[in-house]
Amino acid sequence: MTINIEYEAAKMLEFDYEELIRRVILACMDYECCPYDAEINVLLTDDENIRQINHEYRAIDAATDVLSFPAVDYDIPGDFSRLEENVAAYFNPESGELILGDIVISVDRALMQAEEYGHTIEREIAFLTAHSMFHLFGYDHMEEEEAKIMEQKQKAVLDKLQIRR
Repeated sequence: MTINIEYEAAKMLEFDYEELIRRVILACMDYECCPYDAEINVLLTDDENIRQINHEYRAIDAATDVLSFPAVDYDIPGDFSRLEENVAAYFNPESGELILGDIVISVDRALMQAEEYGHTIEREIAFLTAHSMFHLFGYDHMEEEEAKIMEQKQKAVLDKLQIRR
């Protein structure tokens, strides 16, 4: 399993964010029964940088809390059964790991939301990581029914890790 974590935010988090992010990623992998070791890149940044990324890749000129860039096109969210049909597209040729994609989290926004929602910054970073992981598994929340599925999955993972509001 390769989890690359980069920190570019000016505001420093005063807890072991790397350990937390790794625990959440692994719990999401287990919850979805992903049969592969995976490669995931995580960038913790600030509002200005995430705004630029959001503008460049989504044509939205605004900061957001988290961005997800899935590397896999799923026929059905969370269905890994057909990925080996296109090894060159989805697997790192050197490590053999499934390339799931990239997660970008705004530390500024996470700190603000933790305060706004009345929970810890640890809980907010864990939630944003889980939320993004389910996007990397092909889930979305554009439709009400899709949103319910994602919310249930996020809650189940955070509950299992005993990360609560």
